[in-house]
Amino acid sequence: MDILQIASGFTPIPSRLSRLAELAYNLWWSWHPAAQELFRAMDGSLWEEVYHNPVRLLREVRQKTLEQVARQPDFLRRYHAVMADFDAYMAAADTWFSRTYPEASNGPVAYFSAEFGLHEALPIYSGGLGVLAGDTCKQASDLGLPFVGIGFLYPQGYFRQQIDADGGQHAIYEKLNFAEVPALPAFDRDGREVVVEVQLADRTIYAKVWQIQVGRVTLYLMDTDIHPNAPPDRHLSARLYGGDREMRLSQEMVLGIGGARVLQALDIHPSVWHVNEGHPAFALLEYARSLVQTGKSFQEALEEVRATSVFTTHTPVPAGHDAFPFDLIERFFNGYWDALQLSRDEFLNLGREDQPWGAIFSMTVLGLRMAGHCNAVSQLHGEVTRRMWQFLWPSVPVEKVPIQAITNGVHTASWLAPEMKALYDKYLPPDWMERVDDPTVWQGVQAIPDEELWAVRCQLRCALINFVRERMRAHLQRLGAEKWQLDSIASLCNGEALTIGFARRFATYKRAYLLFQDLERLKRLLNQPGRPVQIIFAGKAHPADDPGKEMIRQVYRRAKEPGLAGHIVFLEDYDMNMARYLVQGADVWLNTPRRPNEASGTSGQKAAINGALNLSVSDGWWAEGYNGANGWVIGPSSDQLDPGAQDWQDSQTLYRLLEEQVIPMFYERDAANLPHRWLTMMRESIRSIAPTFSTARMLKEYIATMYMPATMHVETAR
Repeated sequence: MDILQIASGFTPIPSRLSRLAELAYNLWWSWHPAAQELFRAMDGSLWEEVYHNPVRLLREVRQKTLEQVARQPDFLRRYHAVMADFDAYMAAADTWFSRTYPEASNGPVAYFSAEFGLHEALPIYSGGLGVLAGDTCKQASDLGLPFVGIGFLYPQGYFRQQIDADGGQHAIYEKLNFAEVPALPAFDRDGREVVVEVQLADRTIYAKVWQIQVGRVTLYLMDTDIHPNAPPDRHLSARLYGGDREMRLSQEMVLGIGGARVLQALDIHPSVWHVNEGHPAFALLEYARSLVQTGKSFQEALEEVRATSVFTTHTPVPAGHDAFPFDLIERFFNGYWDALQLSRDEFLNLGREDQPWGAIFSMTVLGLRMAGHCNAVSQLHGEVTRRMWQFLWPSVPVEKVPIQAITNGVHTASWLAPEMKALYDKYLPPDWMERVDDPTVWQGVQAIPDEELWAVRCQLRCALINFVRERMRAHLQRLGAEKWQLDSIASLCNGEALTIGFARRFATYKRAYLLFQDLERLKRLLNQPGRPVQIIFAGKAHPADDPGKEMIRQVYRRAKEPGLAGHIVFLEDYDMNMARYLVQGADVWLNTPRRPNEASGTSGQKAAINGALNLSVSDGWWAEGYNGANGWVIGPSSDQLDPGAQDWQDSQTLYRLLEEQVIPMFYERDAANLPHRWLTMMRESIRSIAPTFSTARMLKEYIATMYMPATMHVETAR
């Protein structure tokens, strides 16, 4: 779409700032602080009001304001500098990928995911899976990897969380106005808007395709809220992870089959099909069907699909894998197997998983059977996954099951506080951001003086505390609090106290309750004279997860108890904006999953690059990230204890670590009030974690071991 058409709904933009609309519609700005500050400089209060969304900003900013900034030399200098950086980035031909793989195929990697967490301005994500997908897209752009994303543009996104006075979670759904987000209709080569069709049981679903630009990477996201869909089908893509089993199957058919047809409609021919978790696994069926249409047998098509596809599983808990009863699959796919030249039974066996109560159609089994390259998302998760799915390779020893492990990472530029980046710019090599996965680069953190490193950490902690107070004030105002309650917010939390962050999805296996196993001991720990401790909780429970919602209620109530009040806070409506404040401002990042139920986790990685120290169970990425000098491990590495015994043992270890190591080290200061031992551990944490747990390392590993060897021989799942 022409840029003039894009800007038609905006406040008229002065000619000397004419490219602001182009910048707003490319999420490159979301990981370049100078671009964000440019928008903020136009109208700081409006920037906060539109929740950091430059498209809304340009629609709502006053004409007078635009004319004023267009006459300011300082603003114009910043504008031209940002646009020069943007142009250099977008036009760069000498990317890491082009240098490393000059003979690579021109076909892109097609990355299918149920959610993409790119920025709070586009709330179409629920948590870790989506944020990982978003970080992967940004890193693909940075590396110059040919890459397209396929998913849904959910009109209602996930949900906004409100907590009532009793701690109850309420899910609030707000419809997105697509004219106010950085999304545009996708057009084919003939200039027509792209709409794809998918047959579901006895009806046809139509999905309009939207385009989102993420640096050099393009996402194509579907929306079913269009004519001629019937009202129930118009709501099919309304919400992320909503509805009953039939709705879930309908969504996943549109995501996978419809997503594959989006590529066909746009004349995109991927060199690799990457299915991120089981939700989009039907894409591989549609890929096979398109090959059978060209005259290949199903077996020939399957071999080609396997040679060029990747399947990533993120779930070590059996209940977390989507599966459907055979009768539902048969009803919705009736006739589809004919197009694959398969019988009904052969088709159903592609996803067959036998359970004590009968056979089910598992999306993970489908992905593992059809993709030639399969991986888990941490080394420990790889061990769990190979055991879990060994039955697909019955003659192969568990350690030889062909499921690799590629540990997740984080997109450094998206999660690093600008204040920390300025420090790294000063003491690391000039090109450190282009070599973020190079361990030698990070040796430079040893040269950062204690006083400078500590000053930045204190600045970030204070920013977090101010954010906490603002959010709690808004929360109490919504609940109708009295003036004295609002006045007390000014003393909530302490800008100099040891601050522990705990923010993630509230599922029972994440064990947010672990800290509360011994309340009297916890109260003593938080209230030591001269050594205060505060803990900030945040996170959503799935609307259907009653135990998770009850856990939120309990934490919220505990935060009001004498001895805990003022030291424990629960923040409502966790999202990417809140996550940045938390991972950048917390001194300690707490993680207490029931081992081995966390596949990887990435929040602790985000915290580490900002100087926080991890205090975590040896699960997911921390099982390989902990080196004895860069944080603390809770509990033994064994996962053989019964849940009650494991909870008790882990809680005792957690209390002991806080009492004997974490708190004393934080408050052990010299005459200049510097905690030298803490700062030494902080440097080791940054040095050891930043390069290894970056998406740069992660995506390069995918490229080298899974994307590039697309024709290597793979062991066939039976």
